Amino acid sequence: MTLRRSALAGLAIAALLVAIGATATLHAADEAPATPPAHNHDEPVIESQSWSFNGPFGTFDRAQLQRGYRVYHDVCSTCHSMRLLSYRNLGETGGPEFPKDAVEALAAQAEMTDGPNDKGEMFKRPGRPSDRFRQPFPNPETARVANNGALPPDLSVMAKAREGGPDYIHALLTGYRDPPAGFKPAPGMHYNKAFPGHQIAMPPLLSDGVVTYTDGTKPTVDNYARDVAAYLMWTAEPKLEERHKLGLRVMVFLIAFAVIMYLAKRAVWARMHGHAAPTA
Repeated sequence: MTLRRSALAGLAIAALLVAIGATATLHAADEAPATPPAHNHDEPVIESQSWSFNGPFGTFDRAQLQRGYRVYHDVCSTCHSMRLLSYRNLGETGGPEFPKDAVEALAAQAEMTDGPNDKGEMFKRPGRPSDRFRQPFPNPETARVANNGALPPDLSVMAKAREGGPDYIHALLTGYRDPPAGFKPAPGMHYNKAFPGHQIAMPPLLSDGVVTYTDGTKPTVDNYARDVAAYLMWTAEPKLEERHKLGLRVMVFLIAFAVIMYLAKRAVWARMHGHAAPTA
């Protein structure tokens, strides 16, 4: 019976430790790894930002995701692809959640190459929700020619591919400055305090008012950068909210299981002590 009591106690403790560990793991997984502030001019400067989706119970801001898509569409999509997304994803639960008619309208703005038709010819047509996002260039070689030899990266999972995640994206888009004294960027390069080496081929495309917001949000570079960074976090983690809900249910179950096992242990021990023979 001593072995039985020890097993029950061990199960209760293990369940409680698993619940605590699950909470810590969820929090660690959702906290974007931020790079510490730089201490000299040679290190990238990436400041930690406050995001609605951080933490084990974080959620995306729907309006922010919709604004972020607009920034991507109007500015970023001229050079950067998003090969892993289809237009229908814009209306799915957990994302921007555009209405169905809005998704169809957004898809129709893109001109897609389709075919061949009955004559064996390729043709152009408006996009459909089932289409993948339109590619800005037909092939990598064309992209390099249009960007002075640099190949713009695909942005589908950029928020997970770079250390700092959305913090890095925000810092990069707001980090363009005049180079300090003694620093001369290479031809065709631009100084950016958040980019490793501080030289980046992408020019500063964001400026106040370049994208029109219709919800009253101020059209500033900081808001553009914040909104598109949140949008890119969603494209990299489209099931984040679903995962948070599942994690919460698991934690509740584990905590309840730990309580039940503890009460069972108390009940078993109480019966054992009640039937124990008195010592001489």
